Amino acid sequence: MLAATAARTSAEDPLSGLELGEHPDPEPPPGWEVVRVRAASLNHHDLWTLRGVGIDRDRLPIVLGCDAAGLTAEGREVIVHAVISTPGAAEDETLAPDSSILSERYDGTHAELVAVPQRNLLDKPPALSFAEAACLPTAWLTAYRMLFTKGELRAGRTVLIQGAGGGVATAAILLGRAAGLRIWVASRDPAKGERAVELGAHAAFEAGERLPERVDCVLETVGEATWRHSLRSVVQGGTIVVAGATSGFDPPAELQHVFFRQLRVVGATMGTRSELAHLVTMLSTTGVRPVVDSTIPLSLALDAYARLAQGDNFGKLVLTVDADG
Repeated sequence: MLAATAARTSAEDPLSGLELGEHPDPEPPPGWEVVRVRAASLNHHDLWTLRGVGIDRDRLPIVLGCDAAGLTAEGREVIVHAVISTPGAAEDETLAPDSSILSERYDGTHAELVAVPQRNLLDKPPALSFAEAACLPTAWLTAYRMLFTKGELRAGRTVLIQGAGGGVATAAILLGRAAGLRIWVASRDPAKGERAVELGAHAAFEAGERLPERVDCVLETVGEATWRHSLRSVVQGGTIVVAGATSGFDPPAELQHVFFRQLRVVGATMGTRSELAHLVTMLSTTGVRPVVDSTIPLSLALDAYARLAQGDNFGKLVLTVDADG
């Protein structure tokens, strides 16, 4: 099968380890099923893997990609839940001791075929295209968990989203607006801020700009470049939900702000199968749909990864596989 793999890792030049070519077809163990991929989105997790973060070198080469929507052998249209863990190991599978996501221990979704546990398959609603459905298991599920599970946000609350334009950010704008939240975004790119407002954000600010008032919650996926601003932008007793650090992992902690103002700093990673099912239902009932920046054939995956690394996309980049492929 055709697949995009991490053959090597390089912190300085991550794309140098990306290879596109033939890879052995999956051989699923008992209880697993092979899905013929129709669409698979890209995430910054894929670039971190190529940098060598979160991957053991003895697992290379490994097929990249966390998200997919496709068809089972029986023709069932499915969405793939990317979190793999032993059933019953924890009530929340993201906290199970053996929890991982596709492309960490098991081959991922940037291929014509992917093998996953049968329990990880959810029915794709007919109203969602394969490309739209493929955006949900990582970025959209993470945004849902950040807003409603970890952020505990309810209608009328104000949330600041750091870094407009990425997959998690665009998902949070659309989901938060549908849930009755007041949505503010901050971005170093004015054009992306304007597009965020067109998408549904109530206001956009320059990165680091002082806000008119403090917010109830900040969604933080940028890291070092925005951490100071996040600490100063949240109300006393407010919450900062962290689910990534694309600009770096080690900002000054500034702990005085955390304990004097009694802030909650909460981590979020992916989400549960149950949360993914709730997310799918929310999209079905509200009509909200993922923002797809562009769809790119799997055969041009190298170009798609280059675009992701450049950071000039707004919404999700999605790899597609021909129905006859």
